[in-house]
Amino acid sequence: MDKIIINGGKRLEGTIKISGSKNASLPILMATLLTDKLCSFACVPYLYDVKTIISLLTHLGKTIKREDDRVWVSSSGNICLEAPYDLVCKMRASVLVMGPLLARYGKVKVSLPGGCAIGSRPINLHLDGFKKLGAEISIRKGFIHLSAKRGLKGEKIFLDFPSVGATENLMMAAVLAKGSTVLENVACEPEIVDLASFLNKMGARIFNAGTNIIEIHGVKELKGAEHSVIPDRIETGTYLLAVALTRGKAKILNVNLTHLEIVIAKMKEAGVEIRFDDSTMEVSASENLKPVDINTSPYPGFPTDMQAQWMAFMSVIPGESIIYETVFENRFMHVAELQRMGANIRVKGDLAVINGVDKLSGVPVKATDLRASAALVLAGLVAEGETSIADIYHLDRGYESIEKKLGQLGAEIRRES
Repeated sequence: MDKIIINGGKRLEGTIKISGSKNASLPILMATLLTDKLCSFACVPYLYDVKTIISLLTHLGKTIKREDDRVWVSSSGNICLEAPYDLVCKMRASVLVMGPLLARYGKVKVSLPGGCAIGSRPINLHLDGFKKLGAEISIRKGFIHLSAKRGLKGEKIFLDFPSVGATENLMMAAVLAKGSTVLENVACEPEIVDLASFLNKMGARIFNAGTNIIEIHGVKELKGAEHSVIPDRIETGTYLLAVALTRGKAKILNVNLTHLEIVIAKMKEAGVEIRFDDSTMEVSASENLKPVDINTSPYPGFPTDMQAQWMAFMSVIPGESIIYETVFENRFMHVAELQRMGANIRVKGDLAVINGVDKLSGVPVKATDLRASAALVLAGLVAEGETSIADIYHLDRGYESIEKKLGQLGAEIRRES
């Protein structure tokens, strides 16, 4: 397994460019299952999760060409309606095959999912929604079997929780359903809006994406389309915190301010200076930073995907701060590794109390999930001595060339096999 080695203490300065959004790319690529026509994409990040989705789509019968950050998806002529365990177990987003295949072909067989161990994240919201659209569902021998012999029919569906994955899956199922579908209490994330934008370019009729009530009028078929994926807001937030942690100054290109308003507000509250011009952001920080509490919540609240990185930031700011994790019940696994580096953190249930320390120490640590990996990288940037981070395959799921981008900013960081 590869490791990331960091010699901390370097002030980050320079310019980097943010990649396309991982969490937008995955459902958008899945949406190509709704048509046989050619679809082309720009700003698709080169990540392990994207490669997994491409492998799954290829298995299902799609022909895919990739060149730098551009991807072309067309049909090879024969579509397979089974997503096997060896592909689905690598990533939970693989369950997004259910919506488009069920809508277009009337049946699909999908292995029960895998992914980061940061909570149960059940898919019952997906399945309950499909049932309301007219699907029959059974679970046998580790597979979910879905069928809709007479096609799907539009319905009003209320989600008990605004799940991003369930919202995406039901959107893709509803675009080809007969009649109209109203999805209530849905996710409002920018990635939802980006998926709706692509689907509408394909000929779908989706209204009010980005609000908690989405209306979808079913159409008979979809066509091919071109689309450019939005910037990755979590990658942006991670690099903003990296610069602030090291008391640096940097320019970050290809960002969308509206996607990060709560993170930027919290950083400014902590004393970080952030200026924005079009799609470019300038960030700088002095020694006079102060602790700030956060509560994670669905968008537009503070992202759970930024919680671990925020904890690393607070770990070296004098004073006490509190993090309340409301989205996932098992998302403090990075705490033990930060404590190994000298962080003063106490956890009680969904609450973490951080008392900032003067310094962290570089030690061998192990990544437990994607965002925990990023938190350990941030901690390593300010730790005294050498930090060695194992199991960094998690990082490669969500950060494109993180060691190269941080290196461009002056970090002493390398990858070792």
